[in-house]
Amino acid sequence: MTSKPEGVVVPLYEKREVLLSTENVCLEFDGKPVLRDVNVMIQNVVRPDMEQGQVVCLLGPSGIGKTQLFRILSGLNAPTSGNVLVGTERKPVKRGEVGVVAQHYPLFRWRTVMGNMLVAAKQGGLEGKVAQEKVLDLLSRFNLADRKNAYPAQLSGGQRQRVAIAQQMICSRHFLLMDEPFSGLDPLMKDEVCKLILQVSRMGEMNTIIITTHDISTSVIVADTIWTMGLEREPVKGEVVPGATIRGTYDLIERGLAWQPEIRKLPHYAGMVQELEDRFLQLK
Repeated sequence: MTSKPEGVVVPLYEKREVLLSTENVCLEFDGKPVLRDVNVMIQNVVRPDMEQGQVVCLLGPSGIGKTQLFRILSGLNAPTSGNVLVGTERKPVKRGEVGVVAQHYPLFRWRTVMGNMLVAAKQGGLEGKVAQEKVLDLLSRFNLADRKNAYPAQLSGGQRQRVAIAQQMICSRHFLLMDEPFSGLDPLMKDEVCKLILQVSRMGEMNTIIITTHDISTSVIVADTIWTMGLEREPVKGEVVPGATIRGTYDLIERGLAWQPEIRKLPHYAGMVQELEDRFLQLK
């Protein structure tokens, strides 16, 4: 769904190879459809003279099936039917290939930040000096170098989140799934998390972040693409069709909203939020 407001200037970019796609993904529990014919695609977004990853938000009401799709995209659960293909090689996703940042940022409380990171490095196939150098580089890039000997209980919530993201970046390839990262945060902390997500997306051309959330206004700020997930109704009788699916895809790049540092000041930002809020009411 693309509708560029008049007078909006879209930054130069190009969409190239497919990095992740789903093919008719369905999920059933005890014969009851939970997900139905989920088909999505993420392409590599290329901008001149800079590294630019991809940020996609999956929006939907609570209980609609976002978590189930999240687990399928990450390779943690298998669908009843259909496929999830990742990378330019278009291979089926495997557990461990996609980084998963859970809502409460679980860390080993008896290990330091460095210790937690080295465990993740080992899971990613790195050991010894190579692992230490990679860990120290990531800690530096996430402004955590001075906290490497701290334990999780000594970290702020924001620091724990950064460690959790850095862990997943070191043990998986390019893909990062974040479950409700804005939940329970005040406006200032939401802004900090948005800045962090955008920072991570620009650390590598292929970096691809998928976020499950029901926070509409924050999604518009951080994403270049938004998927809405919900139930459909039969066109004649209006009865609900069992199983949630993707109801819409919104290209925020073409709408002139992606990568805008002062996005809240843009007149069409509020219109996009309102459009999604109206759409949200039709998803369940």
